[in-house]
Amino acid sequence: MFTGVLIASCSSGTTEGKEIKLTVGLFGDFGYRKLYAQYEKEHPGIHVVERVTAFEDHHTSLAEHLATGRGASDVEAIETGYIGRFKANPGKFVNFLDYGVGAQRRRWLPWKWDQSLSTDGKSQIGLGTDVGGLAMCYRTDLFEKAGLPTDRDEVSALWPDWNAYFKTGDRYTADAPAGTRWFDGGATVFNAIIGQARTAYYDADGTLVVKTNPVVRQDWNTVTNAIEKGQSARLTPLTIDWNNGFAKSRFATIPCPAWMTAFIQSQAKSSAGKWDVATVPGSSGNWGGSFLTVPKQGHHTEEAVKLARWLTAPEQQKAVFKENGNLPSQPALYKDPSVTGLVKPFFHNAPVGRIFADSARKLKPQPQGPKSGEIMVAFTNGFSRVEEGHESPAAAWNSVLADIEHGQR
Repeated sequence: MFTGVLIASCSSGTTEGKEIKLTVGLFGDFGYRKLYAQYEKEHPGIHVVERVTAFEDHHTSLAEHLATGRGASDVEAIETGYIGRFKANPGKFVNFLDYGVGAQRRRWLPWKWDQSLSTDGKSQIGLGTDVGGLAMCYRTDLFEKAGLPTDRDEVSALWPDWNAYFKTGDRYTADAPAGTRWFDGGATVFNAIIGQARTAYYDADGTLVVKTNPVVRQDWNTVTNAIEKGQSARLTPLTIDWNNGFAKSRFATIPCPAWMTAFIQSQAKSSAGKWDVATVPGSSGNWGGSFLTVPKQGHHTEEAVKLARWLTAPEQQKAVFKENGNLPSQPALYKDPSVTGLVKPFFHNAPVGRIFADSARKLKPQPQGPKSGEIMVAFTNGFSRVEEGHESPAAAWNSVLADIEHGQR
């Protein structure tokens, strides 16, 4: 999960022996709102309150709350790119192993379980929610106007790899409907491409390798080249302009992890039935995914653990996928007919269950480091500078490296 929608939340009082309020700190729509009502019904005396803030603000605030020892929600979500940073201080969180969760570790993808496990293997700070299995969402009406095939299998065949994707982008650009571009923005495409690398920002030993890993610079060059050729709508993810880009049909394709399908539906309501889902170039990959943690500073940690375990249990992960599109991190569900058989009318009845489950099965884990999330933000800012004309690709690359180096201090 990786979104930045801001909503308001309510609050209620808590008195020992009366109603217990459990707060859940998130950074977008995790698809939990209907589940809270079910949990409250099954657990009399519990009231769940959701607190949602923007993606980067959420993780910055959580770090501050942990440092000061107050202010954290009873249950806090952490995105994949930030989990390395927080598990470096496992003492700030409840250890789920103390509650017998270790016996259920096989529920999760092995690499998902390991991502939130402390280095010494003695503390499990998070329970996996979703994974960001990748596909490619595209506009069938814009494809047709540009003379490209619209059938999802034919579209998938257009781009067995990213080079073919950008060559198809050249074809689209030559006959693009007025006011449209091939993809939304450089940062989105870059995140999808880099998410397929076996090694990206950190190596298996946790060493920062952004500057020395040729794959990172190669992917940067590939995307900035496409930007210079006019394929990008020059939109930055999670901004108002990006949201409007969906509504105003400003681009024809967007790499879409499973969690983004709900976001597209909410932002592009007038385009229902015109979107479809094809295989992503390279056939798999990961972008996003999260964990639920329980900070030790909470007043109701045992109740919070029970809620986190319930929200991440198989039945709830399945319900969230069907309702909201967040792909489960538990592989047994990839064989569940209610998951694999899921289709979405908004996406031209695309078999999203099969597409995303297949992508997740092929996914190969990538090492994450303590600043993976911050590095992603640095690259997003770098692409914005290029697309806004403030820096050349070469200058922006150097700026990104400087920002990353500064962030390591």
